[in-house]
Amino acid sequence: MSANLPEPAVRKLIKPLLVLALSATCGTAPAQTSGWPSRTVRMIVPFPAGGATDLVARAIAQRVSVSSGQQLVVDNKAGAGGTLGSAEAARAPADGYTLLLTTSSTHAIAPHLSPKLPYNAVTDFTPLAHLADAASLLLVAPKLEARNVAELVALARKQPGQLNYASSGNGTIVHLTTEAFMAQAGVSMTHVPYKGTSLAMPDLIAGNVQVLFDAIPSGMPHVAGGRVRALAVTGPKRSALVPELPTLAEAGLPGFSSVTWFGLYAPKGLDADLARRIHAEFAKALLAPDVVDRLAKLGAEPARIGTATDFAAMVAADSARWGQIIRERKITLE
Repeated sequence: MSANLPEPAVRKLIKPLLVLALSATCGTAPAQTSGWPSRTVRMIVPFPAGGATDLVARAIAQRVSVSSGQQLVVDNKAGAGGTLGSAEAARAPADGYTLLLTTSSTHAIAPHLSPKLPYNAVTDFTPLAHLADAASLLLVAPKLEARNVAELVALARKQPGQLNYASSGNGTIVHLTTEAFMAQAGVSMTHVPYKGTSLAMPDLIAGNVQVLFDAIPSGMPHVAGGRVRALAVTGPKRSALVPELPTLAEAGLPGFSSVTWFGLYAPKGLDADLARRIHAEFAKALLAPDVVDRLAKLGAEPARIGTATDFAAMVAADSARWGQIIRERKITLE
């Protein structure tokens, strides 16, 4: 996810990150670019099997396997919020046969929350491609006297600290999105962390917590069943899955945007020609109708197919924004 902040502050924060990210793309490892892939490619996903990142990875990997003629094997290396698998990818040879498909959690957020990460999110990787984005739903308890975002903000301002919001844990994207929402709306709510939004949902339905940002595919069945109410989506544009819902920007928070991005990395030092070859293969996969359809069912949309440089710039900006939110809101993992 990315949350909009004033542009001058963002530019000041991202410049050093972008310079480092781009320098990491220039390596000297030998590669047989024209023959890639000539054998099985291992794609590390640093999150559990069956989760959103895993399902996005498998949708794209299947198409790349077909088009390239070689198998891309998804290898789930979960643990420590995605940092264990990311560290393993960073230590792998830069030969194009170990890739990392990860999210903003490991490369834009974790560096600001965990100063002792087992990898450097900028210098230990070669950024390859921005693959997809997933927005979330702003959900409220069914009996809450708020039928839209403006009413929720008014209620929260009237009762500072009295509304409870759920998250999937300290420092998670759900937590940070809610903090960004509160900062821009000028409201205060009480944080109640859970070990996942699925565990928070029963309390939202019962009214023990009043606000939750949740993924669209997991939240909408509860909305359709009348168990919770959806007020808006967090992305920069309306979601094709729920086109009737406004964005938060449309609903009174100008410029607000918070999405989880999915991106592809290789270890640092990857040959530049090989990096372009891999980027092209994945960019082609994102145009396939079956991939677009599978991502849509997961609440994700293919990213605009830009260059690896574009991806590095996006991550640097996202990292700067979340870093500023984390510092200003004094967010920790404790």
